[in-house]
Amino acid sequence: MVRTVAVIGAGPSGLTSIKSCLDEGLEPTCFESSDDIGGLWKFKEVSEPNRASIYRSLTINISKEMMCFSDFPIPADYPNYMHHSRILQYFRLYAEHFKLLQHIHFQTSVRSVRQRPDFSHSGQWEVVTENREGQEKRHMFDSVIVCSGHYSYPHLPLKDFSGIESFEGKYFHSWDYKGPEDLHGKRVVVIGIGNSGGDIAVESSRVAEQVYLSTRRGAWVIRVLSDNGLPVDMKYNTRFVHILFQLLPVNWLSWFGEKKLNAMYDHTMYALKPKHRLFSTIPVINDELPNKILTGGVMVKPNVQQIRGSSVVFEDGSVVDKVDVIVFATGYNYDFPFLPPNVMHKSGHRLGLYKHVFPPTLEHPTMAVVGFIHALGAIMPQAEMQSRWVTRVFKGHKKLPSNQAMLKAVECDTKDMDKNYIVSKLVPLQVDFVSYMDDIAGEVGVRPSLAWLFFTDYPLFKRVLWGPVTAYQYRITGPGKWSGARRAIFTQFERMFQPFKTRQVEEKQGCFVAGRLLKLSLTTMVGGAAAYYFHLQPPPSLTYLLSKLTPQRA
Repeated sequence: MVRTVAVIGAGPSGLTSIKSCLDEGLEPTCFESSDDIGGLWKFKEVSEPNRASIYRSLTINISKEMMCFSDFPIPADYPNYMHHSRILQYFRLYAEHFKLLQHIHFQTSVRSVRQRPDFSHSGQWEVVTENREGQEKRHMFDSVIVCSGHYSYPHLPLKDFSGIESFEGKYFHSWDYKGPEDLHGKRVVVIGIGNSGGDIAVESSRVAEQVYLSTRRGAWVIRVLSDNGLPVDMKYNTRFVHILFQLLPVNWLSWFGEKKLNAMYDHTMYALKPKHRLFSTIPVINDELPNKILTGGVMVKPNVQQIRGSSVVFEDGSVVDKVDVIVFATGYNYDFPFLPPNVMHKSGHRLGLYKHVFPPTLEHPTMAVVGFIHALGAIMPQAEMQSRWVTRVFKGHKKLPSNQAMLKAVECDTKDMDKNYIVSKLVPLQVDFVSYMDDIAGEVGVRPSLAWLFFTDYPLFKRVLWGPVTAYQYRITGPGKWSGARRAIFTQFERMFQPFKTRQVEEKQGCFVAGRLLKLSLTTMVGGAAAYYFHLQPPPSLTYLLSKLTPQRA
């Protein structure tokens, strides 16, 4: 019987794993190498080896209602897109509310995790830790949850840049970037157009003489603001949109989305247009980058071909002279140096984990990796859902398939990712947020049933179908049901609007026939789509309900 659990890391994945352990009656002990909780979101003026690092101005690009844990809403007066200091405050409130801090050993690094000699019988692990004084200690645990993340090991591919050894200026990885202070009046080349590369290019352009943003593939750039100024994820990350993605061709959806993006700023004209379609990888989220391109502060360039002294030569033959700084926003390698090699099953470019959580080759399912996932959505609710599943497996409430079945599922999953997304050694993971959340929720027994809600709670059904897929939906029913979930769903837009109420403004009241007709037509459309969706994949609850309503023959 699993009772004691080692949790490695006290970032958001570690915190929610501690709480899930407590909810299941397990005894968690968390080891955190830093002096505080927060993981990635704990800002340090100087980057520390083997730890994630962020810059001083970093603001999350996921709105607060879409990133909070399922039974602890972010305070209503917090801004919708929060600075990293506010995110850390929220984690502290969460840890204090659920009394998690007493289970964390700070400034304690995990040096190794190994199976005990009797693992085939006990499934237990030996964990070796080192405290701030350098003293090692051995612990025995029934199970282990790894929550160390995947932004700790910067990828600096200097060998791919001919002539870098001749560069006369300064170069560094975005992992070391803290702010633009040292870039005043400089000519800067940022290599990489991910979210970090875009942010650094925009911020440094405010003080630099000129910033050049080099990209190999290009990128689709979206804004955090949607129609009427609503957070884009609150408007479009809904079950209705998810159903459309199941029913309509993805190429058509990409065409439609690209058309809307190009209506705001033509990606070809702005030299941003990528080689890939919109929904084949996660887009760059940056409201300011197009404006900086428009005003000349940032110039988009192709991939770097060669570096000659203080000059940078690009693949189109253009040359930028007198470059002072090169910032490599070239992503991260992932590694778990403290784990035994036999746990590290590989599948393609990625670590082969069953449903991105469980190593599929172990004799006993007593180890899990939480938070090692990538989607167009916040890690917090995904990690929470994973940890709820993990602790129910540890407790014995859920059973995993055989090793052979899990290995087969891993390979199928890898093929699906390769087919649907652009994956690489640096970006080996991508899943659809709603599909993945629903899949793991099904394992836990907390996936919301639209059919059941339609018959039993129609007002809630409408909000679950039309509204954003916030984590509260996974506390409506089943294990871990939260009595405040329904109210949290009904009030999520009130909390979204709260930060805007800084000045009283008279609102015009009106009702327009066109608006009503539009809503009626959309309701008809979603009804037909939902009926077809249920016809293809009838939920078990609906089948059960119909069986009860159907008269039985004598």
